[in-house]
Formats: sequence, structure tokens, C-alpha cells
Amino acid sequence: MSISEQRRREVIDALRRGTVPQHGLDVLAVGLSRFETATGEELDRISAGQAVFKAVRGEYGAGKTFFSRWLADNAKRNGLAATEVQISENETPLHRLETVYRRLTEHLSTAEFTPSALRPVVDSWFFALEEDVLAEGSVPEEELEGRVTELLEERLSIVSRVAPSFAAALRAYRRASVAGDSAVAEGLLAWLGGQPHVGASVKRSAGIRGDLDHDGALGFLQGLLAVLRDSGHTGLLVVLDEVETLQRVRADVRDKALNALRQLVDDVDSGRFPGLMLVITGTPAFFDGPQGMQRLAPLAQRLHVDFSTDATFDNPRAVQVRLPGFDKDSLLELGTKVRDLYAQGSPHRERLASAVDDAYLADLAQTVTGHFGQKVGVAPRIFVKKLVDVMDRVDQHATFDPRRDYALRVSASELTDAERAMMPTPPPLVPAASVDDIDLDL
Repeated sequence: MSISEQRRREVIDALRRGTVPQHGLDVLAVGLSRFETATGEELDRISAGQAVFKAVRGEYGAGKTFFSRWLADNAKRNGLAATEVQISENETPLHRLETVYRRLTEHLSTAEFTPSALRPVVDSWFFALEEDVLAEGSVPEEELEGRVTELLEERLSIVSRVAPSFAAALRAYRRASVAGDSAVAEGLLAWLGGQPHVGASVKRSAGIRGDLDHDGALGFLQGLLAVLRDSGHTGLLVVLDEVETLQRVRADVRDKALNALRQLVDDVDSGRFPGLMLVITGTPAFFDGPQGMQRLAPLAQRLHVDFSTDATFDNPRAVQVRLPGFDKDSLLELGTKVRDLYAQGSPHRERLASAVDDAYLADLAQTVTGHFGQKVGVAPRIFVKKLVDVMDRVDQHATFDPRRDYALRVSASELTDAERAMMPTPPPLVPAASVDDIDLDL
């Protein structure tokens, strides 16, 4: 797949930092072809006004974040908006749906707009209303605003019943925008995004008061879906990433969060959120362990899938799917894709191809996995980060030979907690560069 130079640089820069790129993931995808047909069918269902819930399980390093961003890329190419919310005990607790909704709007993006795309989406909605009014025929200019207001009320009729404050804020935002009152318009947009501490005077202008609460957040999500649909987007993909963090919170907080997740699953199944694809990611321990989903039997029953069979014959259409993770072959395939993508924009392609050939990729992969006790599934992030570092040196220094001039070292300070936990004790021996580097206890 071709990729623009800007996207190529963004991908390489993210890999250099050891993070998952936000875009252009198709050029790096390894082992995801098995999901393409099923996810394509599900995105088509979303575009038709249905709702889908999906749980994605995988060990650390299996690529859950990569998968969710790959899915978001596909969703945006299909006309959906997308957002990713990192679940955490302090920043975004799952049992506080008002906080989840706020993070959702903060990270909202579309094919045209980066986060937060809330303002462009809302403005596009009003523009679409005007276009629909004009399409009705000749409308005198002095009657245009009144007819837009009437159409607005028609479109918000359903939302007004479940989230009257969302509809009221939209009306007031429209009035403030037309009147040129940017301060009030900004405040109301913040309210629509679930932000707390909006000024009382701003809320009075819309006839609303108080802050968004847990129950109100679900109504606001319905309102956002309606606005997205009428502004030309076929739906919304919401990814709740790292739900396994629920295992580390207090028991009462964990139970509230699991119940909130059950409520979301039931609401998706009931058709409350047409045009929503809700995806959660977590480790097998969360889905199967006593401190995770199994604590709430109704939730466990809804998401149960038998994974005792050979992974080759998994069902990608199931409510819960597992990522196979990396083996040596797929790790090398990833390394080849990264090398070729890097070389695509370099004037020194021949030097890169010679210095970082397939044999060197295999040696580098073996060395990196050795630092993790040959646990290949933990190695991809560090492997790719070190590979980009090697290619940077080859690209910039004509005499650099990675086999001669590069000794790979993995520092604990560059590892995540999960990666450090996989390091063997004592750490693997690193060959000394010379006899002078060997410390003798005499």
C-alpha cells in the first residue's frame, strides 16, 4: 500500500519513540488479514444504522493498541468518526461514564479532522441543516434562519427526550454563533463535550444548569451520534483501551466499573446507540481471571467465547476475539515492513538494504528477544525501536556497519512495567567490547 511522505515520517517518528503510530498502520499490519472480512462486515452494519460491541483480548505485546488504531483507520476510510479512550484508575475510571464521555470527545477524530473534531462536527451539522433547507427550494434569506431552527427541532426530537440539555446547548450554540458571541459559543461547545466547570452565565444562556453526570453521559452519546449521522458521518467507533487496569482498583470501584460495562453492552444490544461500534481491549487475565470480568456473571456470560480450540480456527465474527501475538516469523515480517518503509524515503536505499539485510534483521530479533528470555511476544516494541535507531545511523553515516559498530543494549529505563517484568533475573549477559571492559573481583 502506498503512503504519503508526511504519513511515512509520522509512522517512523512514532516507532523511533517506541509508540504506536496514529495513522498509516496498514503498511505495518502483520497477522491482521484474518480480521479484515469480519471487521468490514461490522463497519457496514454500523453504516446501516446498527450497533456492534467487540471485545479484543491479547497478552502484552500482542498488538491490542495497534489493532484498535488499525480498525480506527479503516473506520475513518469508511466514513465513520473514531475515538480512543485509555481506561485508568485516576484519569479515566470506567465507572464514571461522564469522564469517559469527556475523554471520548477530546480524542474524537475523522478522516478530515484530528482531535478534537467536536467543533468541526457540530459546525458541519449546522451547515448540513442549512443545505437541507436550501434543497427544499427557494427560501427567502430572512426566513432561512427560522426554517433551519425548525429543522433543528425536528432532528433533535428524539435526542430531546433522552438528553434535553444536549439539545438545549446545541440551540444556544447556534444562537451564539449567529450573534458572533464567541465566548458563549466556546462555553457551550465545552458543555457539549462534557467538560466540567463551564461558567454559570454560559449555562443560563441555554437554560441548563449543573454538570454532566453518569446517566446523562449516555444521553449525550446518543446526541453526539445523531449529530455525526446528520453531518455526513456514518457512525462512531469508540475504543476503550486497557480495561485490564480494572483488576488493580478497589473491589467496590471494580464492581461499579464492570456494571457500567455491562450497561454499555446491554444498551448496544438494545439498539439505544444506532451507528456505534464499541470496542474494548484487555488481557486474557481480565476476561478469564477472578479479579476481572468473571466477578460479574451477567457480563461474563454475554462475552463468553470458547478459546480452547486451535487459534487457526478462531471466529473473527464472535463477540470476543483474540490476537495471536508475535512469533519469530511475524516479528521478522514486521521488521521487513519497517525497513522497507524507512528506505522508501531515504536517498541511501542501497546502503540500507545492504547493511540491514534479512540476515541482520534475524540477528537483531534474536538479540532483542534474548533480553526477554526468548519471549517473542514482549519484544516487538523494543525490536522496532532499536531497528529504527540502527537505520538512522546507517542513513546518516556512510561508514557505519551495524554488525561492527553497534552493540545492542536494553536499559530498564526505556522499558514499560510489563516489559521489565518479563526480563529474566539475572539479566542476560552482554558481550564486552574488549578485555578492558571486563570487571574482575580480585
